[in-house]
Amino acid sequence: MSSQASSGNHRGWKDHVIAGFVSVLFLGYSPIASGTVGSIPGLVAALWLADNPISLLFVAAVVFVLGVAASSRAEIIFGRKDPSQVTIDEFVGMLIAFLGITITWRSAVAVFLLYRIFDIIKPAPARQCERLKGGLGIMTDDLVAGIYANLVFRLFDHFL
Repeated sequence: MSSQASSGNHRGWKDHVIAGFVSVLFLGYSPIASGTVGSIPGLVAALWLADNPISLLFVAAVVFVLGVAASSRAEIIFGRKDPSQVTIDEFVGMLIAFLGITITWRSAVAVFLLYRIFDIIKPAPARQCERLKGGLGIMTDDLVAGIYANLVFRLFDHFL
């Protein structure tokens, strides 16, 4: 693990497991664009689950619930609110962004980019959701960004 990975308030193996989970197998430790790097596994999972939207939604819901609890603990582990290493929220947001969308090269690139844009600019109510306490705030703004990306892609896809 990098020196950045070992920094923080890790108290034992459980905290290391939580750090690995919330950083999506430590991809969130990327020194550049950790959110974008952390979104890639969400894209891969969406590709894998694309033919079964019920399974995709189930995985997103389970990871969201686990992510809320784990992200709350991650704030203690890393000693700050919404640590950049936490990218499990991007994973869930990406799954929601692809929910019910037929994945082609065009849609994969468009939805990925739309999701990253909405995650970065955080239009209302995403910004307000980010202010929620602990892991709920960490996870919910990305859920909203995923919904926005999904809806905007559907609009563009329908009219263009």
